Amino acid sequence: LKFIFGPCAVPALDLVDQRSVTRLRSPSGRILYQVLGSSGKLYTCYSSCHFCTCPAFGFSVLQKSESLLCKHILAVYLSQAMGACQELAVSEEQLTNILLAEEEDEG
Repeated sequence: LKFIFGPCAVPALDLVDQRSVTRLRSPSGRILYQVLGSSGKLYTCYSSCHFCTCPAFGFSVLQKSESLLCKHILAVYLSQAMGACQELAVSEEQLTNILLAEEEDEG
């Protein structure tokens, strides 16, 4: 994994081991992931469009094109493959509030 994904592989595996990945599912079937980062901050990841709200994703992936993904996105993919995601059912309103909170953090 380290050969393919570089320096984010080991930290991503640590996040999976710590069960830091939670899959949120709404009644309509919308899914998003939240990953508790090593700093204690909660990041929202969208595996369907390959996006994470962490600063490393914005800088290393989007601005610099130095990496394909951040450790949070890799942790989401690994936890999906290993069946290691925490599962949480949320209402449509709760999901909307999570998305709006992310938008406010960015703005």
